[in-house]
Amino acid sequence: MVDPFRTDEDEMANGAHGLAEATPHYHGHRERLRERFRKAGEDAVSDYELLELVLFRAIPQRDVKPLAKELVAKFGSFAEVMAAPRTRLKEIKGVGDAVIDELKIVHASAKRITRGEATKRTVLSSWASVIDYCRTAMAYEDKEQFRLLFLDKRNQLIADEVQQQGTVDHTPVYPREVVKRALELSATALILVHNHPSGDPTPSRADIQMTQAIIDVAKPLGIAVHDHIIVGKDGHASLKGMKLI
Repeated sequence: MVDPFRTDEDEMANGAHGLAEATPHYHGHRERLRERFRKAGEDAVSDYELLELVLFRAIPQRDVKPLAKELVAKFGSFAEVMAAPRTRLKEIKGVGDAVIDELKIVHASAKRITRGEATKRTVLSSWASVIDYCRTAMAYEDKEQFRLLFLDKRNQLIADEVQQQGTVDHTPVYPREVVKRALELSATALILVHNHPSGDPTPSRADIQMTQAIIDVAKPLGIAVHDHIIVGKDGHASLKGMKLI
């Protein structure tokens, strides 16, 4: 039924209301955030805002700010969200395969970039890049990993391999298997790397003993162990730097 008392002003107001409903409230927010990132760079956005920028691609038609904030609150930081296991990410409401794929693409890209920086020169002359790569690759994992960097006689990287994956606080390492793989690759030096999911990179007695066991097996075969690096969310530790090997 037509309302005989309806005015042109009422029609205009209703039209404006309909337009507002057609344009999601977060549309302007997305453009403003992108513009701030373009003009001021990464330091101008917080962890959850940077995460929003990633989520825009995976969730084009929903306000992603609440989800971004929830993910950072749950896992602790942007980096920890990127490195979180798929199974734990799926526990968050609103996180599906498209979101997880986007996060893992960013994480893989970061590892690829830092690995490139670490390996474009001799490893020992780009030590800071090696540390950055190891932290990007492993510091935020929720289980221990034992990684080996195999070097040639010029200290250039031959191979980078995760040899073992363990539990939240233990990874089994077999010195003879480490040296066997080095011989297969004709490596003359090794850098050992593992992570502490607790966040604290302080080496344990078992870490020191395991390192010495590998040195004892490798040395007679002409294979040097340059260092054992332990990485965690709170930083890194070098057994050589601490004069523990």
